[in-house]
Amino acid sequence: MPDLIPVTIIAYLCMMVVIGAVYSRKNTSVSDFYLGGRKLGPLVTAMSAEASDMSSWLLMGLPGVAYLTGGAEAGWTALGLAAGTYLNWLLVAKRLRVYSQKVSAITVPDFFANRYHDNSRLLMGISALIILIFFVPYTASGFSACGKLFSSIFDWEYHTAMIISAVVIITYTCLGGFLAASFTDLIQSIVMTAALVSIIVFGISKAGGTDAVINNANSIDGYFSLFSIHDPKTGGSNPYSFLTIISTLAWGLGYFGMPHIILRFMAIKDKNKIKTSRRIASVWVVISMGVAIFIGFIGNLLSRQGVIENLEDSETVIVRIALYMSDHGVLLAIIAGLVFAGILACTMSTSDSQLLAASSSMSENILKGVFKMKMNEKQSMLAARGVLMIIAVLGVLLAWDQDSSVFRVVSFAWAGFGATFGPVMLTALFWKRSNKYGAVAGMIVGGVMVFVWKFVIAGLGGMFAIYELLPAFVAALIAIVIVSLITPAPDKEITAEYEAVTAELHQ
Repeated sequence: MPDLIPVTIIAYLCMMVVIGAVYSRKNTSVSDFYLGGRKLGPLVTAMSAEASDMSSWLLMGLPGVAYLTGGAEAGWTALGLAAGTYLNWLLVAKRLRVYSQKVSAITVPDFFANRYHDNSRLLMGISALIILIFFVPYTASGFSACGKLFSSIFDWEYHTAMIISAVVIITYTCLGGFLAASFTDLIQSIVMTAALVSIIVFGISKAGGTDAVINNANSIDGYFSLFSIHDPKTGGSNPYSFLTIISTLAWGLGYFGMPHIILRFMAIKDKNKIKTSRRIASVWVVISMGVAIFIGFIGNLLSRQGVIENLEDSETVIVRIALYMSDHGVLLAIIAGLVFAGILACTMSTSDSQLLAASSSMSENILKGVFKMKMNEKQSMLAARGVLMIIAVLGVLLAWDQDSSVFRVVSFAWAGFGATFGPVMLTALFWKRSNKYGAVAGMIVGGVMVFVWKFVIAGLGGMFAIYELLPAFVAALIAIVIVSLITPAPDKEITAEYEAVTAELHQ
């Protein structure tokens, strides 16, 4: 029944384009295009934020790590991301929603510049460039993921598959903007959830039950543990050290600086519904990551049983289980198609948000903000769509070489955003004494430290071999505090604005 799989995927892609066309009629201003006019409900806000966050890592990366090495690396990473997700919703979401409206900000660079009344536009320019630097290759990695996925499964030519995927993403995002991206993200999160549930139910039934999966995991040295990691090359295990655990948990710090996620906080219609969104998002993230890890365990047992092949590329474990599922009747073949659509959905839901964030940085913040180009609403909308298409084309060009190392930029980009924007965001929202000089220093120190730690210090090994996000985040935070304290305090207008936001939050 494999022919049903591409039919299901094509139907799914067509639905995304239709959604984009429908929502194109609702974009009457640039604010609508980039922020949905702040009209999102709590469910769409929660699920679009989490779908934008997870990317193909949820259905490919996380099960792949669990399949190969067991529960330690996958488990601690999931715990760090779950904690980061919850704290981001708890600390940042409501305050940013109120503050961003107070200072009339529709993008992250807008918020930083308007929060500190930076008339020089230096903050806006630096933050917009950071978004472009990290998001263009990040988007390319998403296009590449689509191309590689369908090239390997259906023997499609890589470039054809990659371009088709990119055109679909560009089309619905360019037509419908933020509202289309957010609503399709909701659909994509549902498809991702259905994919996880389908695979785990089918996999458990074919593996011989939950007990069989757990017994297999327990029988492998260091596999079913949070404090040791299985070595598939030797069959033995190695300790998962405290330093490594802290480094892995540090992934959660990245959330405070992710533009494509925190934009959802700015877009929710009712600030008082953020608690509902937080609960939905947190529960979904914990359950989905737990299920993804357990699928890795299931795949390991199915490989040992000879049901699926022993995988050299562990990240294809869900793909292999889905292909095996497709041989068991029409209904399961259609469900397998939805699983592949779910993998595609992970990538698309991240790419569309990244395209919008990068596009807004160029058209709103660099062209109109830094260079002060005068445009009416119609011209601004044309510029927004034009810049989005240019950025997408650059992403396609960067993804053209299927053997390129573009995937390596993803974890580095996460660290880059987390270290440059995270500390600035937290101090902008919670420290009245912080100022624009401290914010600029924090961005620069965080960005430089990410590069220095990654390419110089980490090579020393030992205690220095940790994820660059952690030391860069701490260094940026220190820089913000020191520079803010040794430079002039914010003027009364800025502090009055801060106090007004605080008062509104306590109403």
